[in-house]
Formats: sequence, C-alpha cells, structure tokens
Amino acid sequence: MRKLLLVLLVVMLAMGTIVAEGQKETGGKAAPVTLKFAHVYETSEAFHEYALWAADEIAKRTDGRYKIEVFPASSLGKESDIVEGLSLGTVDIVYAGGGFLAGTYGPLGMTKAAFMFKDFDHWKNFADSDFFNELADGYADASGGHQALAVTYYGARCVTSNKPINTPADMKNLKIRVPNAPVYLLFTEAVGANAAPIAFAEVYLALQQGVVDAQENPLPTIKAKKFYEVQDYINMTKHMTNNLFTIVGSMTWNKLSDADKEIFEDVLKEAAAKASNAIDQAEKDLIPWFEEQGVTVNQNVDRAAFIKTVAPYLTSGDKMTWTVEQYNKMQALAD
Repeated sequence: MRKLLLVLLVVMLAMGTIVAEGQKETGGKAAPVTLKFAHVYETSEAFHEYALWAADEIAKRTDGRYKIEVFPASSLGKESDIVEGLSLGTVDIVYAGGGFLAGTYGPLGMTKAAFMFKDFDHWKNFADSDFFNELADGYADASGGHQALAVTYYGARCVTSNKPINTPADMKNLKIRVPNAPVYLLFTEAVGANAAPIAFAEVYLALQQGVVDAQENPLPTIKAKKFYEVQDYINMTKHMTNNLFTIVGSMTWNKLSDADKEIFEDVLKEAAAKASNAIDQAEKDLIPWFEEQGVTVNQNVDRAAFIKTVAPYLTSGDKMTWTVEQYNKMQALAD
C-alpha cells in the first residue's frame, strides 16, 4: 500500500510540474482554441488581407482564447470542398459565393442575378439589412445551422468585347463566355446573346483566337487575367454584383459562448465592410489604368435599358431560385 501511495504521489507531482510548465508557456492561461478559415482566393486579394485582419482582431477581442489560421488559394480544397468541411468539422470559417450556396438554399442565388442590384450603394444597403438576416436565417435552417454572418463585395461584372456595347440590342447573337450556371445564363438569355461556357483557364486563348467574341468579369479579374490585351472595349454594364458570404460552421458556432458569438459576428462584419470598400475603390482606380493600356472603357452603356430587358426574368422563369416577394424586398433596398 505504501509503495502504491508513493507511486501516486510521484505521478501527481510530475503532473503538477507539467501543468506549471504549460502555464509558463501560455502565461498562466489555457492554450487557445485553433480554428481554420479557408478560402479559394489569392493572397494578393482584399478577401485574404481582411481574413487575416479578422483573425488578429478576434484573437485580441477574446484575449487570445482563439487562434484563427487562414488558408488561402484553395490550399484546403476548392469551394465545394471547404463548404463541405464546415459540416465535417475540418474547416471552421469559409468564404463562399451566393451562387454556390444556392444549391443549399435557393434564395441566396438572387444575390448574383443580373441587375438584382442597381449599384454599390444598393448592395451595401442589402449587406446591412434585415433582409440579409432573413436570408441568413433561411440558409442556417437549410444547412443544419451554418451561420452566414457577413457578405463581402466582390465586384461588378462588365462585358469585354471588340465592339462597343451600349444597349441590349448590341449583345444579340454575341458569342460570350459565361460560367455554366443558371444565374449567369439568365443574363445571356434575356439579352439574346449566345452563351459559351468555356473553362475559365481557357478564356484568354478563346478570346485571342476568336472562338468567343466577349467575356464578362469584374475589373480586377479583367486586369489579373489580362483580358484587356485581347479585347478592345471594357463595357461598363455592371450587370452582376458578385459577392461572397462569410460562413461559420455549425459545429464551431454551437461551441461559442453568447459573448464570443457577438465578437465573431462583429469582427467578421467589420472585415467584410473593410474589404468591400477596398474593392470598390480598386475598381474606380482601375478605369484610368485600363485607359493607359490603350483599351477603351465604355461608359456610355444604357444600363436603364438593360435593367428593363432583364427585369421580367427576375420575377418569372425556370432560373429563379427566389420568390417574387423576396425580389421585391431586395428592390425596396435601392431607395
């Protein structure tokens, strides 16, 4: 019995030493909970910059109880992989597009529909609205509790071509590359263009060789992919407002205290707002840059005519994943 008591005493003393050493290493605090924030965007982009900012800010506001590691550039998988990881518990926070998330909750697809937003201010009104919260609640119910806490502006998509495009009539029979998804095909169908769902990596060569006449993307992407080198015009159609939702997985969210949930939500909303403003400014700065490269930035687009042409497709048709009531709520935010 004495030997047993002596062994237990030695073990307890050893454990006490280990705990004491661990406390020294962490300043007397428990080790932080490590979370993974994954996305598919490059380290040079504002999305990544402000994901890092959010990670640092959450660490500060929780007194170091959480350490968030950010994994950019598809390092943890493509968009579908990381969103699946939220349910598996292998990823805690992700950026994901509304078009992709519509596969889980259809109404989120409306955030990528052509001319759903009149302009950047309309989009900002949505980002700060009760309607955003309504859609986020719908997504939470459909996804098993994943939380869409914020939305970040990605940029307004514009059509590049070798001729000026001022009205919807100028796009009739135009062979234009668009992603192969219903929400993109809604636009081409409305204006009478011929959609060509070519792989993104092949678009530059397809434009150069005349396989397609045009393509559409936000200005930062047009610059990054050098599409301006093989197209004469950038037409400021601004037909689609791209955006990314910041999603916290249900397994992670349910472990947070109410106070920490508030911190996470506040920080991720602030990060989204900061990134959105940075991207909006970058778009403005790019216009003179493109002109310096010799490409014509066509500001004479009759957006009112485009909006009128597309409007019927936003309230009826087989590509709608939202209701007319939801459409009307979104349009009311333009005022």
